[in-house]
Amino acid sequence: MNASVLSRQQLLLVDDEEDALLELAELLEGEGFNCFTATSVKLALQHLTRHPDIALVITDLRMPEESGMSLIRRLREHTSRQHLPVIVTSGHADMDDVSDMLRLQVLDLFRKPIYHVRLLETLDNLFPQARIRLVHP
Repeated sequence: MNASVLSRQQLLLVDDEEDALLELAELLEGEGFNCFTATSVKLALQHLTRHPDIALVITDLRMPEESGMSLIRRLREHTSRQHLPVIVTSGHADMDDVSDMLRLQVLDLFRKPIYHVRLLETLDNLFPQARIRLVHP
């Protein structure tokens, strides 16, 4: 582990494209986040049940069995999770999706391919981190 990064929040990443999921997890773990990954809404809900400390969900919008929007609706209906911040990623969101996201209080929408710098800035604003400075004599 990098000495300058303290362990940060637990994040849940949801995307049916496994390559995209693993790439994002690797990027965020490099920033000190602890990432859980799920390739479906069903698996995402299992992670949320098992890991009550998850602080943020980043979900793809379009997935084969159940959509990211469906996952967000379920979160908003669940008392203990209704305020959990959610970021949506999508290759093709339309205006209806955007209005649904606003209504469901989605934190942000990132078009795919994700611009990593902006995502990291968003996460740094959400979860400021204390970096340990190593002092050399």
